[in-house]
Amino acid sequence: MQSWFQVCVCVCVCVLFRYAWKSEHNPRKTSTFPTTLTSCLCLTGRWSSAQSASFCCSSAEDRKAQPSMLKHLSSKIRSTGPVSVSEYMKEVLTNPVTGYYVRKNMLGADGDFITSPEISQVFGELLGVWIVSEWMGAGRPEQLQLVELGPGRGSLAADILRVFSQLQSVVGGASVSVHLVEVSPALSRLQAETLTGKRNMEASSEDDPVYRHGETAARVSVSWYRLLEDVPAAFSIFVAHEFFDALPIHKFQRTEKGWREVLVDIEPADPDRLRFVVAPTPTLASSTLVQADERRDHVEVCAEGGVIVQQLARRIEEEGGAALIADYGHDGTGTDTLRGFKGHQLHDVLSTPGSADLTADVDFSFLRRMAGGGVACLGPVTQSMFLKNMGIDVRMQVLLRNCSDPSTRKQLISSYDMLTNPSKMGERFHFFSLLHPSRLGVPKKPQGLKLEKKSPAPLPVAGFTELGF
Repeated sequence: MQSWFQVCVCVCVCVLFRYAWKSEHNPRKTSTFPTTLTSCLCLTGRWSSAQSASFCCSSAEDRKAQPSMLKHLSSKIRSTGPVSVSEYMKEVLTNPVTGYYVRKNMLGADGDFITSPEISQVFGELLGVWIVSEWMGAGRPEQLQLVELGPGRGSLAADILRVFSQLQSVVGGASVSVHLVEVSPALSRLQAETLTGKRNMEASSEDDPVYRHGETAARVSVSWYRLLEDVPAAFSIFVAHEFFDALPIHKFQRTEKGWREVLVDIEPADPDRLRFVVAPTPTLASSTLVQADERRDHVEVCAEGGVIVQQLARRIEEEGGAALIADYGHDGTGTDTLRGFKGHQLHDVLSTPGSADLTADVDFSFLRRMAGGGVACLGPVTQSMFLKNMGIDVRMQVLLRNCSDPSTRKQLISSYDMLTNPSKMGERFHFFSLLHPSRLGVPKKPQGLKLEKKSPAPLPVAGFTELGF
């Protein structure tokens, strides 16, 4: 049974790899990014000492701008006192008026960072193969919902849908639909343009859970939601690429009096500057979110991420499907990882709030704990291992063999290096998956006269298992 499934996955990969490199499928150009991006990914957190009580940093040039978000936060702090880092991040990133994600297009050459789907379409193609393999492993359900959380420009979903179209002989019998969870109106318009062109429209009412709807050129339905819970219940494959790292985190510091929460306050000597402070007494968050056996001196907890993982786990347990989470993070060893990005460079998280992206490493051990026992968890494995297990080396060999243009070949090699090199994205990013328990269950031994000597092995999971090609 295991060999049959390996053959099925390999067939999907090989059918995909048969397609020659065409001019309209050139790798996304990245010549301006590798140096700056790599340096950003390799830098550590800003806090130099776990025992420090307050920190602040903003240049005179930054203070001249006086963004409205800074005024809004300062007014809030004066009224109610210092705010948690979680509340600070939520305001800065998703405030409906001045939030970073709401009003700014932050991706690409003119933005503040670049993601793997923008570096090479091969990344999205391999994730598309993973989705097809998990759909096959679940018994080929009649309905297949692709649900992406935080879909960026829509590049990843577009690459996955292209795989579906190339594998029509495999997935043609399924009813495929795309469901995008996106809070940014600006990004939703970019996604709509990428996936549907002009074949989309906004909802007439703000209360409609589907605030935008359209269809691709291949007549695949695409719907946009602000909340995961609004996505219809059905067999779904959930994809979250660089989504959890942007969710608000609480920060906690171990002190002589126990765990205390790190808060954001106004700098007394300069009302135009913000600083970190340690709460003098326990907060509800510090009393409930830190594990009793925690050994680190500084901890970041993403409570919102835990809630979302619980939602994913419940839906997978009840409706079937799987979730694939790809992000930079750690397995319960990270401490201070909160940082900002602006113009592809590190940026002080308290300076000119709302003008830069804020991010923190994902704690996969926390996600595993929050998922509970109703689903099976795999990973985290490094991005390099996952992509190599998915056949990125074979794919690149095919592309290079069919490419005679020196510039394109150079871009292919550069993008491959960026995605898999351990000193770049290869070991900085990790893959983590939630699966229905039956997906890894060992089939029952046959009863009666025809007994097998060995029980059948569980079906392998592509990406997390080395498959032969």
